[in-house]
Amino acid sequence: MTSAAGSWERFGTGALSRTAALVHNLLVVELLLRVTTLPGLVATALDRDVSNLPLVALCALPAGPALSAALYALHHRGSDLTDLRPAAAFLRGYRMNAGGALLVWGFWLGWITVLAVNLANLGASGLPGWWVVPMTLVGAGTTLWMLNALVITSLFAFRARDVARLAAYLLFRAPGVSLGNACLVVVVLGGVLAGSEAVVALAGSLLALALLSNSRRLIAVVRKEFTR
Repeated sequence: MTSAAGSWERFGTGALSRTAALVHNLLVVELLLRVTTLPGLVATALDRDVSNLPLVALCALPAGPALSAALYALHHRGSDLTDLRPAAAFLRGYRMNAGGALLVWGFWLGWITVLAVNLANLGASGLPGWWVVPMTLVGAGTTLWMLNALVITSLFAFRARDVARLAAYLLFRAPGVSLGNACLVVVVLGGVLAGSEAVVALAGSLLALALLSNSRRLIAVVRKEFTR
């Protein structure tokens, strides 16, 4: 009897169980990501033309709250096979953080769309070619800020302006996070250019897990220095 009880207590704590729990969480989160980003499928069918960028940005709007919910669900995941509820965590994160995530994501999408349109029409605008460098740097910096802000608004309860300030501050306070996220952005861009947006979308839960892993230092700093 004691042996059986001990076996039950150890159930769900071994390496194989933890791996199985992680795979289960990733699969469920991936399915929910697909369901909550269905409008984005329209964007994958569009030609890669500058004129389609505003429509692509509009179709991509639901991806922000969905990614935020995925971050929340994966952050609060359990490794015990007897208590796996990633769907409940995803939906709870979606309800709690959809508004804040949409603000962050929508601002970034709008800004990146403007930059991309200007870069594509640089010759027609009469601007010198060297403007590509500062505009690209601004786009990269805004993207890294957005990733910080999305993680913060997904896992903590701050006002929108405080999220924006913290995200900017942590670009320099946690440079390792910024570097890791920059590498993640390069991987995503490489996937889009080599394949398609759909290929990247199919790895949404893995990308969310990678972003969460990159942001461990950021999360620790926010929890220690800015929460009670």
